[in-house]
Amino acid sequence: MKQRFFFFSLLLLVGFKLFSQAPQLSEKSQISLLTCAAGDELYYAFGHSAFRVQDPVLGIDVVYNYGTFDFNQPNFYLNFVKGRMIYSLSRRSFEAFLYEYELEKRWVKEQILDLTLEERNQLLAFFEENYMPQNRDYLYDPLLNNCSSITGKILKEQFGDAIEFDGSYLEERYSFRQLVRQFLDTNSWSMFGIDLAFGSRVDRTATVQEHMFLPYYAMIQVRHTTKDGKPLLKRERTILDYTEHEGQNFFPLTPLFWFILLLVFTGIVTYLDHQHKARSRWLDFSLFLITGLIGIFLFFLWFATDHTSTPNNFNILWAFPLNAIVAFILVFEDKLPEWSSKYMYAMLGLMGLMLVLWIFHVQIFSPVLIPLLLTLAIRYGYLIRYSKL
Repeated sequence: MKQRFFFFSLLLLVGFKLFSQAPQLSEKSQISLLTCAAGDELYYAFGHSAFRVQDPVLGIDVVYNYGTFDFNQPNFYLNFVKGRMIYSLSRRSFEAFLYEYELEKRWVKEQILDLTLEERNQLLAFFEENYMPQNRDYLYDPLLNNCSSITGKILKEQFGDAIEFDGSYLEERYSFRQLVRQFLDTNSWSMFGIDLAFGSRVDRTATVQEHMFLPYYAMIQVRHTTKDGKPLLKRERTILDYTEHEGQNFFPLTPLFWFILLLVFTGIVTYLDHQHKARSRWLDFSLFLITGLIGIFLFFLWFATDHTSTPNNFNILWAFPLNAIVAFILVFEDKLPEWSSKYMYAMLGLMGLMLVLWIFHVQIFSPVLIPLLLTLAIRYGYLIRYSKL
């Protein structure tokens, strides 16, 4: 019986393609939103959303998944860096979709939408139109246009003002950065990297619908959404029931540990330099080169990419691009140039400005940066003193 159902479903999918139009669903059909638990990999860390279309009369049980990408796409990684990431709508059987989550022991919940037969057919026709080869690809944005945020957009696009997203369940409305931090440990390399790359734009408060870029929030929002004044959610059930994956950080492998270690090391070396009236060139070279290269990368993300979340990034105030050039001057020159003390004062001033922007919430920086900022401040201060010897 299961084989017959599978082959019948396969024939229907082939039929979709041959006739380039969706079949008419029966009264027993239903359309639901699937929410899948977060996983261990970074690209699974926020969970996943997809639409499911079922019709036992026609033998249809398929998932429309807007979160499909291919590592083998031409220039995949370059496009990722440039902010030109292409995602696609895929369509597969529910059984095949579920297998991955069973394998990884991640829970899956289903929310059946209270739609009329006409509305169900309207949505299916929309999915099928979207699934056509010329339509299925879209420009991905991790915060504004992903597999989860697109659910709210589809509901609004298809049903217009009949859909109302009630945000009263939110204790407070969060910024995009705050929302991301709810799913990643602040003291992790992944979150540190994201905090570093994000500019001040992500520190604005997200709208109620924009909270839906996270699948967990999209799931909760469906419970508080109405269509024509009535609850959109018909009923909810758990398909796979597994415990939430909880990541554990080993402190010696975290950025905070290594930045504290660098601070202690720099403090000791600077004290010894002071005692011997010397300058550790390779320490200065390393600090200036690394911060300069980070600054160049952030400058590139700000001005030379299509990312919506990386412009106006004031991390560039401590990771100053010119440091990459100054690094080579410091390592090859026996005596510090006359302008060096003014440059170091300027660097300290830029870090002071960064702290002001932090205090007034113009941009929120990673707290993990504090030991690194102290490291730079110690070295800048010593180089000012050394230039006067």
